[in-house]
Amino acid sequence: MDAALPALTEMPTPQYVMSADGIRIATYLWGDEDAPTVLCVHGFASSCRDNWVNTGWVRDLTRAGYRVLGVDQRGHGASDKPQEASAYRMDAFVGDIASVLDTYLLDTVFYAGYSLGARVGWQVAVQLPDRVDRAVLGGIPDGRPLARLQIEQARAYADHGTPVEDRVTLNYVTLAERVAGNDLGALVALAEGMRLGDADPDVAHPPRQPVLFATGSEDAILAQSKLLAGATPNGTFLELPGRHHFNAPGSRVFREGALGFFGERG
Repeated sequence: MDAALPALTEMPTPQYVMSADGIRIATYLWGDEDAPTVLCVHGFASSCRDNWVNTGWVRDLTRAGYRVLGVDQRGHGASDKPQEASAYRMDAFVGDIASVLDTYLLDTVFYAGYSLGARVGWQVAVQLPDRVDRAVLGGIPDGRPLARLQIEQARAYADHGTPVEDRVTLNYVTLAERVAGNDLGALVALAEGMRLGDADPDVAHPPRQPVLFATGSEDAILAQSKLLAGATPNGTFLELPGRHHFNAPGSRVFREGALGFFGERG
């Protein structure tokens, strides 16, 4: 076996950042302290390891001379997993990113987000414009994240094992159970909480920074992702051939496109 392969999945010891509402957020660092920092934020039911390490992103970014700061979003990975829907409003996710940047004394970063992490990234770029130099938003959801999930069926499955009949909800439950350590109850609370006061991406007030949008050619949200890119003044779009929503993070086209995009900075 190639001796370099274990490095793809090695994780440093998590360093915890305390959020404004007392949630512990697990963070991970790779690369040289003086290098430009890429903040990597994963999708729903994923983790830093699953979304960015196992897929080769951390490897490729560090080889290209970047420092990588990975985050397990609340409800995921090694971070705290509150069971209350109220803990998962969009402002809480944005606040977590602000707390991480403040703790690491980072004035500004490159942002890489996928799915839920991309939706959060849109809000971070809009609400904290001075903290994001440029952003890669992969598989950014159309509208409210997880809005098509049937909460009642997902909760009945999580609490009592009741079979899920809705196909979309079953897909999300299957996704949630794919990653070791996931807490289905917390993820159902997240899906419910994101509906509390969350809004669709506001195309009337998009991010002003350079943003690369990337979505798989087989992803149902492809058209909406293209519309968001078109509404963003400094937005560009990259279609990932043959990829759907759940396997796009592993796309070499995606990684290479992001590296080229981050490298455009003068």
